[in-house]
Order: sequence, then C-alpha cells, then structure tokens
Amino acid sequence: MSEFLLELFSEEIPARMQARGAEDLARLVGEALAPLNIAAIDPIYGPRRIALVAQIDKSVPAASIPERGPRLTAPDAALNGFLRKQGATREELRAEGDFWVLEKTSPAQPAATLIAERLPALLRRFPWPKSMRWGGSSSFTWVRPLKRILCLLDGEIVPFDLNFGGDDGHGLRSSNLTEGHRMMSPGAFTVNSAADWREKLLTHHVVLDAAERRRLIAQGLEKAAAQQPNLAIVPDSGLLDEVTGLVEWPVALLGRIDDDFMDLPPEVMQVSMRVNQRYFATRDNFGAPAPYFAFVANVEALDGGRAIVGGNERVLRARFSDARHFWDLDRARSLESRLPALDRVTFHIKLGTQGERAGRLSRLAHHLAVGLGADAGLAARAALLCKADLSTGMVGEFPELQGIMGSYYAAHDGEAPEVVKAIREHYSPKGPSDAVPSAPASVVTALADKLDTLAGFFAIGEKPTGAGDPFALRRAALGIIRIIRDNKLRLHLREQIGFALSARLEYVPEILEFLLDRLRIQLRAEGARHDVLAAIGEDDDLTRLLARTEAVADFLTTEDGANLHAAYKRAANILRIEEKKDGAITGEIARDLLVLPEEQALMAILDGLAGVSKLLEAEQFRTAMTEMAHLRVPLDGFFDKVTVNAPEAPIRSNRLRLLALVRSTIDQVADFSRIEG
Repeated sequence: MSEFLLELFSEEIPARMQARGAEDLARLVGEALAPLNIAAIDPIYGPRRIALVAQIDKSVPAASIPERGPRLTAPDAALNGFLRKQGATREELRAEGDFWVLEKTSPAQPAATLIAERLPALLRRFPWPKSMRWGGSSSFTWVRPLKRILCLLDGEIVPFDLNFGGDDGHGLRSSNLTEGHRMMSPGAFTVNSAADWREKLLTHHVVLDAAERRRLIAQGLEKAAAQQPNLAIVPDSGLLDEVTGLVEWPVALLGRIDDDFMDLPPEVMQVSMRVNQRYFATRDNFGAPAPYFAFVANVEALDGGRAIVGGNERVLRARFSDARHFWDLDRARSLESRLPALDRVTFHIKLGTQGERAGRLSRLAHHLAVGLGADAGLAARAALLCKADLSTGMVGEFPELQGIMGSYYAAHDGEAPEVVKAIREHYSPKGPSDAVPSAPASVVTALADKLDTLAGFFAIGEKPTGAGDPFALRRAALGIIRIIRDNKLRLHLREQIGFALSARLEYVPEILEFLLDRLRIQLRAEGARHDVLAAIGEDDDLTRLLARTEAVADFLTTEDGANLHAAYKRAANILRIEEKKDGAITGEIARDLLVLPEEQALMAILDGLAGVSKLLEAEQFRTAMTEMAHLRVPLDGFFDKVTVNAPEAPIRSNRLRLLALVRSTIDQVADFSRIEG
C-alpha cells in the first residue's frame, strides 16, 4: 500500500474546533477515497493545522460493470439512443433475459488521479461550525485563512488546486511545503514522508501530537509548581484541553499573585484567571488558595521566561483590580435590596421577569419544604434571594459565578448559614459529575428552581425536541431525579408539579412522563433494568418506584422469577389470541368446573395471593415477590397437564378466566409483558 499525507495549514484554529475538524477530515477523505481501500487513518490536529496520515492502494483496479439497456423488443430509436449515450456499438451488446446489456469497462485509475479529482470539492464543502472569508474575491472559506496544502503520496506531490469556475481559491495549490513555529522557526520547508514531516516539525518547534502536547503541559505545570514548597496546581481538565489547542511548543511558567488580592473569593480569582487569561490556579497542601498562578507560553524565551512572567503578572494585577472593584461595590448593598432590580431583568418574554420568578420560587420552596419536613421559612428565604446576585457587578462580569457570589453576599448580610448554603447550591447538580445538595434548605431550593423551569417552559410550549433543548430542560429533569435519588426523598411529584403550574394543570401528566422518561434513560445508562421500570408503570414517588423496580429486577434474576416470567408470557399470549377473537375475558371463575388437580392447585395459590396488593401498598416489595414466587410451580403444572382450549365450551371459558386471573394478579406487581427476555 501507499502512504498518503494530507496537511491543511492555516492561521490559528479555535481550540474547541480542532479535534472535530481532524475527525471530519478523516471521515470525509475516507468516504471520498473509499475505492482506494483507505485504511489506518490517523487524524492529527494542532493550533495551526489539521492533517491525516493513511495507507491506501496504489490505484483503483480496472472493473467491468454491466449496464442494462432497453428491452429486446424496444424500437430501434430507443436502442440507438442508448448506444449514443454510452458511446458503444450494437456489436458490443449482449442479450440477457429480456434486456440488452452493455459490459462497460472502467480502466485502472492511479491513486494520485483520484485524490486530485476529489479533494478540491471536499475542501470547498468542509463542514467547519464557523468559516470565514479573507482578502481577495474568492468565495472559498475556511475556519481561519488557509495558507498551505501539503499533499503527498509516497513522498510525491499530488498536484491539484482550488480553482473552480474562475474562482482562484486564493491561489491555493498542493505542495510538499509546510511551516513550523511562527516565532521560533519561521518560514517554509519541504517534507518527503510522514516520518520526515513529524521529525522536521519537531526540529522546527512543533509538538505535533495533541496527546503528547497535553502530557508535556501537565508535566510542565507540575514542574513549575514544584519551584515553590507545598504548592500544587488546581486540577482543571477542561482548561488543560483548551491550552493544548493553543500552543505548539508548550513552556509552563509560574507567576506570583500580589498578597493584596488574596482575600478575594477563590472562585473569583480562579474564574478570572481561567476565563480571561487561561491561567491555572494553585493551592497549598491544605487545599487553600496559594499566591501563585501557572500558565503555558508558546515560546522558549532566552531569559527563561522572566519577561513573560512579569508581563502576565501585570495583566493579572489589572484583572484582579477590576474584580476587587466589583467585590467591594457589590457588598455595599444587601441581596434583599437588589430584589427590585430583578423586575427589570427578563427571564423569558412569556414567563415574566426574574423578580416574578423569585416570588414563584419562594412560594414553591415553601410548599416543597412543608411536604418534605424541611424548615419552610429558611427554604422560602433562600429561594427568594437565590437569583438576586444576577444584578451584581461580579456576576455581570463572570456569569459562571451565579449562586456562588450570592452565597458570599448573603453571608456578608448575616443571612442564616442554611440560606447561604442553599443559595450557593441551588443550581446543582449541573452535570453528572456535579455534587448533589443534601442539606434540607439546599435540596428544597434546588428542586424549586428546576421544577419551576420545567413547569414554565412546558406551559408555553418550549419543550425539548430531537433538534435541541435550548432551555436545558433535560438537564433540569435529570437534576430533579438525582436530588430525589441521592437523598431518597419521598415526594409526590404530581402534586408538586401541579403547584408549580398553578392554573395550567393540563401539563402535569406530560411533565411527569418527561421525568419518568429521563429516569428510564438514566437507568439504561447505568446498566440497570429500565424495562422493569417501564413495566411497573407510572408512579410519581420516584423513591418508591425505584425500590419496587429493584425488587422486581432482583426477583427476575432468580430461577422462580425467570420461570414465572416465561409462564406469564405464555398465559398472556394465549389470552391475547383469544381476546382478539372474542373480546375481553371477564366473569367469575366457576370453581365446580375446575376438574383437574392442576387447575385446583393454581386456584388455591391465587386465593392465597389476595393479600399481595396490601403488601404493595405497604411497600413491602420483596415480601410481595416472595409471595408471587409461589405461583411458579402450580402454573408450570397447569401448562404441563391442562389443555386450555378444551372441547367443552364452559370448561374452556373457565380456564381462560383462570389465566386472566393469573395475569391480573401478576400485573399488580408489574406488566411482565413489557419486560425483556
């Protein structure tokens, strides 16, 4: 096979687009060059390039393709038209069945020819999330101005250009040229293979592999922190990924923070450093913020980075001065005094202002707290104040600090510790790895926030679709589920949703089903029996629903459970067939018609299971499963010895009613027909 190397070298590509760009390039090239059996595609990306290395066949082999023509009985005009279109003669045709067939021969095609034919169109339609035009009249776009196209097949240039219909594509054409580091190794150089490309880029101060850059950055940050005793980098995987996409030759450096700023909230310092400057925060051995920051330069300075560190310290000093201004200014007013300002902040045009929402949240939190046995006063207070920091300067500058800053300001105002904590945690959990609130006031406030969100947007028709979820309603639903599950809350969601909806109660079933659907998806992701959950049916107490699901799922893993499931399905199939012919099977069982011992034994067990419903009401689910297991042996015996479709109509009907009773008895626990297996 041949080695194929393609590199697209441009101005700096946004870090968030690099990996996806390289994956799209590999996918599209794989599709375009499929006739060459393209294999072992290695997508590569960095701040100024996306590329791939692959193994391909040297050519597309010759092929014979039959082309069906007109029918044998077709008029000469139709046949002659087909021959003209194909550039063939009558002698080249053969009869096959009722049709004329032309055996078309496709000659072998060198790989370079196919590449040159297909790549220009591929590059012109490349699916960057955002593309741009640059100088000149060309309509060709790229994520950032494209500078070079390196395209080699076994070390030889595959010649093509981006000229299309008079559009010169910025004069771009393929070559064997690329470039290294902009400052440390400027200028173009030639390469003759993938290995040569990798080696020369490294000598030109470009670490090509993203995983290797990431490793070097993490290692460099640790080494920089080790310059000071008892110092560690605050882990930040997302920032590490972003910085990996910003530098080609990573050099980690350590700067110092002025002591005057160390009394700022650590979240303010970390967000300011991360968002504005891509700096890494540090901490001491006790986890407290340390007066240092780490960052990654894209150049190896002759002075060891002293000038770079000094410049970054000055920049950070200015940033923290701004933060200090907001911190001092915001604390000059209480959170409560900011509530009127929320009346000027629109939550949603159809759902009113944040001020109106604060009132709704407070009322809902009070109602939830009463139901959960929490302190209703504390919960209502926290919910009333939880959005007040939206009007502060700090949150205006750093929206990521919503709730966090509110908690600091609430503490400064002397609010109760429970209220402070609830304000801080009311957005939680924000994702699957985020901690779930556990303090009563925090739990209630977080639930109120998410229930109000679901109720409001469902009521105005803004529901999630397959195309998107702009108001993060799925995340809100999963947050509600996690809070309930992790805290084992006993909460009747139907009532709480109804309270949140106020006069729009028609949406209660839809929202409840949405929550149950999210729960099923969550269980599926966990590898749990989501089918059992669906079989149990609707229950607005998720803790009870999950306990029942777990009991049934565990029962199904036993021999009795598996056999009872199989027997139930057999009974249900018989009943379904008969009900399709004659309608629903109803009526009392005539005990005098239970003539066989197996019928009588089954009836006796069913009589003994009359108390299962009370066990279920008492939430003694595992005891109910133990009782239900008694059905297994007599039901097996019934199917082994009893002919349901007896020739005597009364006996046949009675046996069907007996099976219907079996079905309805088991259905009290779960609809076994909906359980897989």
